[in-house]
Amino acid sequence: GRLELKEDNIECLLSTACLLQLSQVVEACCKFLMKQLHPSNCLGIRSFADAQGCTDLHKVAHNYTMENFMEVIRNQEFLLLPATEIAKLLASDDMNIPNEETILNALLTWVRHDLEQRRKDLSKLLAYIRLPLLAPQFLADMENNALFRDDIECQKLIMEAMKYHLLPERRPMLQSPRTKPRKSTVGVLFAVGGMDATKGATSIEKYELRTNMWTPVANMNGRRLQFGVAVLDDKLYVVGGRDGLKTLNTVECYNPRTKTWSVMPPMSTHRHGLGVAVLEGPMYAVGGHDGWSYLNTVERWDPQARQWNFVASMSTPRSTVGVAILNGKLYAVGGRDGSSCLKSVECFDPHTNKWTLCAQMSKRRGGVGVTTWNGFLYAIGGHDAPASNLTSRLSDCVERYDPKTDMWTAVASMSISRDAVGVCLLGDKLYAVGGYDGQTYLNTVESYDPQTNEWTQV
Repeated sequence: GRLELKEDNIECLLSTACLLQLSQVVEACCKFLMKQLHPSNCLGIRSFADAQGCTDLHKVAHNYTMENFMEVIRNQEFLLLPATEIAKLLASDDMNIPNEETILNALLTWVRHDLEQRRKDLSKLLAYIRLPLLAPQFLADMENNALFRDDIECQKLIMEAMKYHLLPERRPMLQSPRTKPRKSTVGVLFAVGGMDATKGATSIEKYELRTNMWTPVANMNGRRLQFGVAVLDDKLYVVGGRDGLKTLNTVECYNPRTKTWSVMPPMSTHRHGLGVAVLEGPMYAVGGHDGWSYLNTVERWDPQARQWNFVASMSTPRSTVGVAILNGKLYAVGGRDGSSCLKSVECFDPHTNKWTLCAQMSKRRGGVGVTTWNGFLYAIGGHDAPASNLTSRLSDCVERYDPKTDMWTAVASMSISRDAVGVCLLGDKLYAVGGYDGQTYLNTVESYDPQTNEWTQV
């Protein structure tokens, strides 16, 4: 027989087919509804699928809702949801939103739609908003908002968020579900160039946490190995490196919005194996090798003047150095000085133009990945001697530096050794991307959760 599926009979057909366990009819109805999904009806379809036990349809409708959340909250269906359903939405990490303010504004719109009835649910629902991640001025406005002023539970939540801003040194103790950013608000991770099986790669890929997918983005203008990368003014800077033959001083800049490359003024010194980081506006190019010798010099790019200037040199030449910014200082970690890999660490204060030695790591590390989280510095992977040295070992070890105590502590090791590993913070986890394990150049990724001290494959 034939069944005609139309918008006005589909719900009745699907519920009857579910009741009679007519699996082919159920499948046809679900496929029909999947094609009908729109920001104005996806919440209703999601709820209906849940009630009928249609798990595939529920999953597709839920994913559609999350993907199109900005449009969904502008529709009548959202305003008519009961508080229990609003709570489920607000608890999700997967909604596609630019920032947490969007979610708060959506909640307030929903409450005001039926203020008398919904005011009593406000504090319960506000607990699902990641208030500590809102801007301080936004929190100040909230405190004075009549909706929150007379609600003690709301005031407690606002105070918790303000403490998070006022006491940055206590943030490790103030972690909670409300301090964990939603996946779409953490930004994206870029993997730039590197080595594939035999040669230098020119490709750039980006990883989005919410979709858990890598997508190709662009290609560099030429081959580069052992270059530095940093983000400045929402643009990706690729600095120095070598093209296989010679060491480079050139700089190129990629704008992800316009998908265009610009050539920037070159550094004064040719450098490969350098570290690059942005501190309080300017970008620093640290150490490296110029093709002849190991470098202790450091250059600073001034984005306003559009020029490079030298700042104080490090105490030690460092190539394949790891760099990161912590508490307004630039840290240079490990690297190679020509005779050996280094345990030593030094930090630069831009206000005094001086480098200061810090506590040494427990292991020598060249090709080390360095990043920061919550007031700590992490040194990840690397190698302990040049590859020409037959006793050279690659490292899966990770150690953490606490600037308050000037001490390094070993934390959980990665699943495999990774030399020349790319590392960065994305949300509240550290990501170790690619690297070299002694046999092959890697395309695998793992992430570290500092709160559980565990590594997980991505």
